[in-house]
Amino acid sequence: MCGIIGYVGRNDALPVLRDGLSNLEYRGYDSAGIALTGNSVDVYKRKGELSALTEVLPESSTSTTGIGHTRWSTHGEPTDANAHPHTDESGDVAVVHNGIIENYDELKAELENCGHEFTSETDTEVVPHLVEEVLASGRDLVDAVSTVADRLEGSFALGVVAAGHEGIVATRRGNPLVLGYADHGTFLASDVPAFVEHTRSVSYPEDGDVIHVSEEGATVYADGETTSRDVVEVDWDAEAAEKGGYEHYMLKEIHEQPTALRQAISGRIDEVKGEVDLDIDLPTEYLNSLQEIQFVACGTSYHAALYAAKLLEEYADVRASAEIASEYEFGGGRDPWRTLVVAVTQSGETADTLSALRRAKRAGARTLAVTNTLGSTVTREVDDTVFIRAGPEIGVAATKTFCSQVATLALLTVYLGRERGTVSSEEARELLSDLRGLPGAVQQVLDREEQVRVAAEEYVDGDAFFFIGRRLGAPVALEGALKLKEISYDHAEGFAAGELKHGPLALVTSETPVLAILTEGSNAEETLNNVKEVESRGAPVLGCPSEEMEDAAKFVDEAFEVPDLGELEPLVANVYFQLFSYYVANLKGRSIDKPRNLAKSVTVE
Repeated sequence: MCGIIGYVGRNDALPVLRDGLSNLEYRGYDSAGIALTGNSVDVYKRKGELSALTEVLPESSTSTTGIGHTRWSTHGEPTDANAHPHTDESGDVAVVHNGIIENYDELKAELENCGHEFTSETDTEVVPHLVEEVLASGRDLVDAVSTVADRLEGSFALGVVAAGHEGIVATRRGNPLVLGYADHGTFLASDVPAFVEHTRSVSYPEDGDVIHVSEEGATVYADGETTSRDVVEVDWDAEAAEKGGYEHYMLKEIHEQPTALRQAISGRIDEVKGEVDLDIDLPTEYLNSLQEIQFVACGTSYHAALYAAKLLEEYADVRASAEIASEYEFGGGRDPWRTLVVAVTQSGETADTLSALRRAKRAGARTLAVTNTLGSTVTREVDDTVFIRAGPEIGVAATKTFCSQVATLALLTVYLGRERGTVSSEEARELLSDLRGLPGAVQQVLDREEQVRVAAEEYVDGDAFFFIGRRLGAPVALEGALKLKEISYDHAEGFAAGELKHGPLALVTSETPVLAILTEGSNAEETLNNVKEVESRGAPVLGCPSEEMEDAAKFVDEAFEVPDLGELEPLVANVYFQLFSYYVANLKGRSIDKPRNLAKSVTVE
């Protein structure tokens, strides 16, 4: 992994590919490369940032076909040799690849026994050699890629070019690919931002598809027969994927949260009746028989799921749990017919979440996805999907998608509670009213950005940062700590506040700022006792009290006021944590949009 771009058309391919790679930088990478093709294949690749690749690229090229890649290392260190594209010995076949080929050792040994020599440590390099073998028998590139794909085990998205063969041939299994259709040619990419300035008309290949990309469009083969995939218009444009005057995508996306939240709830709420329309098909009889709702997710999405699980148990009167997808097993005597499994994934391509979902499906459970990405793998594998409608998120550290996930899951809570008859219309109206007020409350926090920036300047040199909260504040504490460690590289931990005295308090000193959630929905009075505990050890406290907890302000060194918003107040407090993390990282000069070792969409397990 991490980013693929391909182009076949009438325009010069070099600038198109170079710009496409730049658009994909947000996914995270440690090396990059481009292959331009025609009668020959010319490959340029370098470890490091795109600036290193630019130094070796030609000033111009007449080639109108090519592929490019930004790599995030899984096999072999970041080196020029390990960068993509990879070629066969003749240099006539070039391949870009996302994912992992699990049987590459076996295939490599077989090829070495036939005289093939390898120059990298990657699993990818076996692919061009295998393609070379098939092409040598006189078969065309589509047949060659199809044959080779059948021999590969694992997950992958492949783009292949070969000298003397028209266009690009691609295939996918468990890793995303998207096709884009412009007047001047056809695009292949791992994500829409790679080419969105050229077109918003896209289609999404399915697992096992083999695609021949040409200037006129794409021919899709499934099981050897031609087929078609629906072309849709993505609902955002190039401007939405640009910084818009902000220094970083992350800061722009923090400020986009009021808009994203309005989009998440728009057209879904009938506040008068206390009802929600999510356009999903969950029979009332089935919902009434439910014994448990299980969320499976990773990282930020897991924290959103934790928040939702607590809301569901309170409002929908059903046992709910959130599990880290990589640790998930469907067991414990659960009845699959009485268990709904909800996959929460921003990209819809997270490998661990998809694997957990498949385990649940094999057990016979009904499945639902909450995602941001139309056409993603998860949407094709679940029984129903709810989109969070946050728009494109470029920064690796999720901000607006977390907020939109929680808002959407709150809508799901009301929907399930009303369908099950466990939430009265009055209770529903109260929560829906809070959801209506969420965009405005977040905007109030954003209007106090300068206060957060000044606080970040004061505490930027802390040895470590602890985030604490209870109940709905606990998952927000986890999320706050994750944001800070992701982009500042500082040690940060989130705790359920009561756990401080069960070990972590030993780490508290005058050099460890504590950020505390003191709002409705977070058992603020009890958390205030924990604030006093850390203050007695000399730790500075930055608190997020709601208006009804105004007395708490006198117990903290810095008070970030949270507007009254009921059970959603911890979610509003999270925006302060996002801003604090951003400014700490910026003061340290970190690569905020592309933090080291991280990728936007984690498509390997």
